[in-house]
Amino acid sequence: MTDRETILRTAEELINGDRHEDYGPALEQHSRIAALWSAYLSHDVSPVDVSIMMVLLKASRIKAGGPAGDSFIDIAGYSALGGEMHADLTKSDKF
Repeated sequence: MTDRETILRTAEELINGDRHEDYGPALEQHSRIAALWSAYLSHDVSPVDVSIMMVLLKASRIKAGGPAGDSFIDIAGYSALGGEMHADLTKSDKF
């Protein structure tokens, strides 16, 4: 699975299908994670920060030389979710 169309299509299917059904709306889930990370770090973390940090986690796994296929798909998904949340949160002045 190396062509861009397959990567993007698979990411779209995951974030709008199984992952959404399993975990609920991305903003809700990322907000929950952000609250936990904020408490742990004693530093404010936003839902968008969560998606960026997850992209960095996946990039680290790719750099480590492990199987990269799923990580590239996940990066595309987290990036799309982060972009959507950023747009939504900046419209509502919550970012």
